[in-house]
Amino acid sequence: MMVVPEHSNSHHNLQWAATMEGFTHNEVVRAHHNSVAALDPVDERILTASSRDAREEQLERTLALGATREHGAGNRGIDEEPDLYRTCFERDRDRILHSTSFRRLSGKTQVFVFPEDHMRTRLTHALEVAQVATSVARALGLNTALTEAIALGHDCGHGPGGHASEEALAPYVEGGFDHATWGADVSLRSLNLCRETLDGIRNHSWSRPAPATPEGEVVSWADRIAYVCHDFEDAASAGLVSFDDLPEVVRDRCGSSRRRQLGSFINSMIATTRATGVIGMDSPHAEALAAFRAYNYASIYMRDASQLQAQRVVGMLRALVEHYAAHPELLAGAESPSDIAESPTALSTAVSYVAGMTDRYACRSAVTHLSWPIDQLPNGIDR
Repeated sequence: MMVVPEHSNSHHNLQWAATMEGFTHNEVVRAHHNSVAALDPVDERILTASSRDAREEQLERTLALGATREHGAGNRGIDEEPDLYRTCFERDRDRILHSTSFRRLSGKTQVFVFPEDHMRTRLTHALEVAQVATSVARALGLNTALTEAIALGHDCGHGPGGHASEEALAPYVEGGFDHATWGADVSLRSLNLCRETLDGIRNHSWSRPAPATPEGEVVSWADRIAYVCHDFEDAASAGLVSFDDLPEVVRDRCGSSRRRQLGSFINSMIATTRATGVIGMDSPHAEALAAFRAYNYASIYMRDASQLQAQRVVGMLRALVEHYAAHPELLAGAESPSDIAESPTALSTAVSYVAGMTDRYACRSAVTHLSWPIDQLPNGIDR
């Protein structure tokens, strides 16, 4: 018998409560009382569509010659049994979507610290990169599951406060702190992702070596296309820049709206790659993209207010790392007594802890543990 809480006596709540157990028909529970959707259980196409082996064979026939194939459980650091229905790169995509590192991107800076409701966060940036990347990959016959997995995971190594966190954490990490390598080697390490996925995440930045797969190359381009277009749109909505101020080469070749700009860059990639076999963009559109990015750097990322916020982020994060290294008992992941204050273990744990923070949690921690002045917290534009 269904028990309805006494306070839930509205008509809507009663309707909702009545659906708690679903609706049984011929020993099958359905979601709706009037469900009519049904498939023929003897249809071989159902079995083919749901069988991972059959889908892998289908991909083998339909993917472009240079596209990345997937077989069994995938090329992982730790061997696993294959999934019954999902391909290995689909599993990677799903693991990233459900990961803590991915969820935290909703609270991490893209351009604006503590953005307004309609401005991008690092999470919405990742989603837009995935849309751009899969649009290109699908048109080129590449592996869309691998492309999407790389795109969704590419920024999971970012610290709070945008790229300023890389400068802040660099002194504590051998070789410096790079969000791309940190994401693949630290933030997502526990997911046991395929090597192709990790390679694309690790090498998505243009300053890194080229990814080993064409899908990774596509994400490298999609990342730049997406952030150049949407960072400008957010800054324009904040009144910091104007569409009329865009370089002429951008307006002439790609238009002034984000919709036209994205379409121009995506179509250029598809047409150029189809014609040449090389993952890239024709010179006129590549020139426009470079001019667009240079404009954003000068007018948005490197403006005085941005640099002030970056300095505040750097100072705050370094102070947090040093505080947690000196007080490892405050760390959620501390394993006392091995995490001895000021030890290399305590320092590396502190860096990982701070790197995983959202913007708000970092600011709150600085105020709580360091009595950080409120007027010295980052607030506003940051690259």
